[in-house]
Amino acid sequence: MKYMAKVVIVIPTYNERENTEKMIEALAQELPKIKNHEVHVLYVDDTSPDETYEVVREKGEKYPWLHLLLNAEKKGLGVAYAKGFAFAMDKLGADYVMEFDADFQHRPDEIKKLVAKIDEGYEYIIGSRYIPGGSIPKEWGFSRKFLSVIGNLVARVGLLMPKVHDLTTGFKLTKSSVMKKIDLDHLYSNSFAYKVQILGQAIQGGAKWAEVPITFMARTKGESKIIKNEMVETMKVIFLVQIHNPKILRFIKFGTVGFLGFVVNFVFLRVFRGLGFSETLSWFFSTELAIINNYALNNIWTFKEAKIAGLTKTVVKFIQFNATSAGALAIQSIFGPLGVRLVGTQYDYLVLAVVVVFMVLPYNYVMYNLIIWRTWKFPLLDKLFTKKQA
Repeated sequence: MKYMAKVVIVIPTYNERENTEKMIEALAQELPKIKNHEVHVLYVDDTSPDETYEVVREKGEKYPWLHLLLNAEKKGLGVAYAKGFAFAMDKLGADYVMEFDADFQHRPDEIKKLVAKIDEGYEYIIGSRYIPGGSIPKEWGFSRKFLSVIGNLVARVGLLMPKVHDLTTGFKLTKSSVMKKIDLDHLYSNSFAYKVQILGQAIQGGAKWAEVPITFMARTKGESKIIKNEMVETMKVIFLVQIHNPKILRFIKFGTVGFLGFVVNFVFLRVFRGLGFSETLSWFFSTELAIINNYALNNIWTFKEAKIAGLTKTVVKFIQFNATSAGALAIQSIFGPLGVRLVGTQYDYLVLAVVVVFMVLPYNYVMYNLIIWRTWKFPLLDKLFTKKQA
């Protein structure tokens, strides 16, 4: 028997009376075509002056799948969606929640395309305008198209998600277990940029995602919701998402530890050289002290979620750490003296900086994640390590 999910389509409104009656009737035509899943609609109205909510109440008497959440005041699109998602999950028992516009820019007949992806096991389904089969309105002027395309490009680059083609779309379907991992009470933006946060954190959190092509329509009634300063707001949200991204935070910590290792290396390089050690031995011993520093700090800070504990395991892992760091040791012992010969000992700090930043740090980061603390998962490598441990 196929899994039947309860999908709740969340539609925020403010002064959408004319569109709302037409949209509800359009949904009434389309929703019965979705056979494998139970679909409901939740309107979230911010007490519209034109009493849009009264239309929803009236239609709700006719359609049992139609629900209303009435907010006391208007606090922004992000807040409306956040309250709607929470209500859909907590009060209506939604397994999936969908973002959907009230103004026919999203086509009701394309809802089933996103819902169908549930049967393929996807947890986050994106209605994309920028993949084959998707489109933006031909009626849009150059500035509107430019804003949309560039805004999306900025989000792709800023979130380091080149495989996702449409990060700023407002037509998405999210599994409740994914949405509940996001702090809806403290979104980084109350406006359109909220969608970048949810998408970024959903995918960073490991949700299985897919893109479905959609035809984005021009608004036929009412005013456009586009805000001129939305690009700035989006960039702010991208920054906040990334500084809370566990992978980015780990890399920042790793870089900090690497810098401290650089300082240890630099100081003792000069100490050993002053004691009369050869250039190669000076680089060798100062590098080993930096390795000890890096192992200790990375274990208790950078990779604390995979912290190595216990005396035996710590010693074994330190030996393994030194083994994997042999590459770093070789890199510095070879390229350090070579660089000093080329530019002179007075510029040894520049040589050390170049060698560490461009050679040692990338090498170490890969080794630490793959072998020592094993935060990156590769099935073949996992099997090899499992066999060794067995």
